[in-house]
Amino acid sequence: MIEIIIQAEKEKKQIALIENGKLIEYYEGEDDDSKKEGNIYIGIVKDIIHGMQSAFVDIGTEKNSFIHLKDVLPKVDETKEIPKQEAEINKILKPNQKLLVQVKKDSNEKKGARVSTHINLPSKYIALLPNTDIITVSQKIEDEKEQKRLLKLVKEHLTKGNGAIIRTSAQNKEQELIDDIKRIEKKWNDIIETSINPELKRPQLLYKSEDILEKMLIDLADKSVAKITVSDKKTEKQLEKFKAENKEYSNTIIELKQKEDLWEVYDLKKQIEKTQNRKIWLKCGGFITIDKTEALTAIDVNTGKYTGTQNLEQTVFRVNKEATIEIAKQLRLRDIGGIVIIDYIDMKNKDNRDKIEELLKEELKKDRSKTQVEGFTNLDLMELTRKHICSHKD
Repeated sequence: MIEIIIQAEKEKKQIALIENGKLIEYYEGEDDDSKKEGNIYIGIVKDIIHGMQSAFVDIGTEKNSFIHLKDVLPKVDETKEIPKQEAEINKILKPNQKLLVQVKKDSNEKKGARVSTHINLPSKYIALLPNTDIITVSQKIEDEKEQKRLLKLVKEHLTKGNGAIIRTSAQNKEQELIDDIKRIEKKWNDIIETSINPELKRPQLLYKSEDILEKMLIDLADKSVAKITVSDKKTEKQLEKFKAENKEYSNTIIELKQKEDLWEVYDLKKQIEKTQNRKIWLKCGGFITIDKTEALTAIDVNTGKYTGTQNLEQTVFRVNKEATIEIAKQLRLRDIGGIVIIDYIDMKNKDNRDKIEELLKEELKKDRSKTQVEGFTNLDLMELTRKHICSHKD
């Protein structure tokens, strides 16, 4: 049974996704008004940095945002062709030029937000990619017949000049998918119409991305969420409105529990505290350590107390196997994004290495975020990438 628990305290909101009593996702952050990732703005180009092929764009926030040449040039499918960057940034962008951009990464204490002209407008069954001809299907849809059906359906109903990423939730959908395409394209047309208004002289927010709760509800639409428990009336009203507009949640119970510590009620406090631990013990007696740096997240696998009952290779394989399952769980639970490097215990048997890589890919299919396993490097390190779900974790 899948449940969502939401504890709101002043400006802070904590959200837990639990399955059969086990915490599988956890998010916390300040008021979502501070979140800019996903927002679409009409901005004004300020300074051109020719040596870096970049520019600063005023989107109306405290710090000017940053855009690179590759985020201005037409988007290409990088699986089919290598992006060309022969153009010069100062030939494409000019100071005081209006520019429609989307925030791809929030600002921090040192840098302004990173923006792009490559828009990704998410909806229930697709993510609209305006001004491209790229149409792809989620890797989690493995049935080739279903992939072809969805591609054909979307190509037939998508306006020429728009692309799309077909989401996992689109499986076995037809009219609902068609309606969703119409809905999201109308939203995009409204954004365009506002952006070309000649009276629009200053930077302005044109579209605010959904908050982490709404994003979670959209992603879980096909998972039959049994119950959502909240601690405040504001969130309860938000959920009741969402439920009324989305038939997938017609049977979901929404319960308000004010003046209660929901983490105590659902016995989640210890599980949440463990998400902060550097060391995580495995059932076999081994353990993993998780260290986050600015560039990447390093995960180390150790045998710990486990000595095994068979030969060394089998001992190592068992620890690595348990570690793989736990690592996939922790990536999702802690919402770890960016580059992840896993230092497994050395395996001499190639079959065992292949089994570990396949197991990692299989376990990551449970993650609703996009992941990409690159495999073992020449240094015997497993390399993968994962996209953040909640930008507050950056």
